Amino acid sequence: MNTIITPFENKDFDSVVELFDQNTPMYFSASERDDLIEYLKNEREDYFIYRSGKVVVASGGINYFPLENKARISWDLVSPEVQGKGIGRELLEFRLKRIRKHHPDWVVEVRTSQHAFGFYQKSGFEIQNVVRDYWAQGFDLYEMRQQTSK
Repeated sequence: MNTIITPFENKDFDSVVELFDQNTPMYFSASERDDLIEYLKNEREDYFIYRSGKVVVASGGINYFPLENKARISWDLVSPEVQGKGIGRELLEFRLKRIRKHHPDWVVEVRTSQHAFGFYQKSGFEIQNVVRDYWAQGFDLYEMRQQTSK
């Protein structure tokens, strides 16, 4: 099947929210759904869609903090049907390469939970801080960082 990574368009909105719903409650609390909607409507900077054929199977973003020389990987969502097949890793690497190209000395951070931090650890992110029940009851915050010069 033909796969492609493209920038988010408004027509992708429902597909991204559906990916969130598919990953709730395993990776996200239902209470975070409104946060995703707010992000997609008002806080999104670079957000990408991973398609397999015409189906959206993953998505993820980048937000930039130029005064702090950092970028943040944001709202990674992968359909449970394709988790473990390298799609999330491919989408993450796509974004890391994009950051490195434009900001080679920046730090890249991700804010995730105990349910997904291992995925980022495998890509060289290191835990900086943990806050219990940050996102919601049973969803801890794991703040992680990676130097782009790696």
